[in-house]
Amino acid sequence: MALNTKFELKMGAATREAFGRAVVEAGKDDPRVVVCDADLSKSTMTTYFAKEFPERFFECGIAEANMVALGAGLAMTGKIPFVSSFSAFVMTKGFEQLRTTVAYPQVNLKVVGTHSGISIGEDGPSQMSIEDLGLACNLPGFTVLCPADEVAMKAAVKWAAAHDGPVFLRAGRVKAPTIYPAGQAFDFTKAVELIDGTDVTLVGTGLLVAECIKASEALAAEGISARVIDVISIKPLDVATLAKAAKETGALVVAEEHLVDTGLGSRVSQALASTTPAPIEFIGIENVYAESGTPDGLLDKYNLRSTAVVAAAKRAIARKKA
Repeated sequence: MALNTKFELKMGAATREAFGRAVVEAGKDDPRVVVCDADLSKSTMTTYFAKEFPERFFECGIAEANMVALGAGLAMTGKIPFVSSFSAFVMTKGFEQLRTTVAYPQVNLKVVGTHSGISIGEDGPSQMSIEDLGLACNLPGFTVLCPADEVAMKAAVKWAAAHDGPVFLRAGRVKAPTIYPAGQAFDFTKAVELIDGTDVTLVGTGLLVAECIKASEALAAEGISARVIDVISIKPLDVATLAKAAKETGALVVAEEHLVDTGLGSRVSQALASTTPAPIEFIGIENVYAESGTPDGLLDKYNLRSTAVVAAAKRAIARKKA
């Protein structure tokens, strides 16, 4: 699926906000949809669902492990439960239950982690989830989605509610640039080629997709043609689209708001090593926990910006020519 349009990156809603609105619509569409939260409903935005369907909302308190187990039990009774908390809490505190009560029996639970990455800002490292994608991908049978904007998130929630199987949805705290037009159709088994290019491929997910678009435009001004791919589905990974890009452009950059050790970059490099090896540069969190600060200040300090993507693209191209 390709858009290949000129992008005007206007600020839209946060993906956590889009999730909160979309799960209400999912609840209207299917009475089996229920929601569990861990004392953070005003932040995860499940408060909208609680107000609309109070009898289908379960407040679990600050007990993420219990919340996951409760959600798994509800799934086993035929409900379609969405359990939600900050990614840092639901994925770490709930991991044993995700492993044994969800992944092992393959129950139909939807896990939504909000406030992901370092753009949560001033709350600091204890609440910054930079390991969640890696943890989620290690759960057999899980689909792992990281939508870049509100349009993609709304579609992902609708898809997750209809999908039979466990899903992890990654959402952010801050407002995100709008990339897709309203009503955009998605195939969540495929990556989205946003911009065509021949010299290098910029592979992004979440907030970093917009930075890849900006980087492509900056590179174009220098005569460098950069393809941009939005990987919404971290697992399963669209290996065919990535292999095609590696073959046609010969160099890649992977950009993510996550530890480079275990995130999208590691999955892309593993896939291409067995299909179409090519030079790859990585933009992400490098073996450190970020400090507290404003979201913009943190994204600047830890080089999660288009300028870093541009520099990485030039390094990748140089390696291709070496």
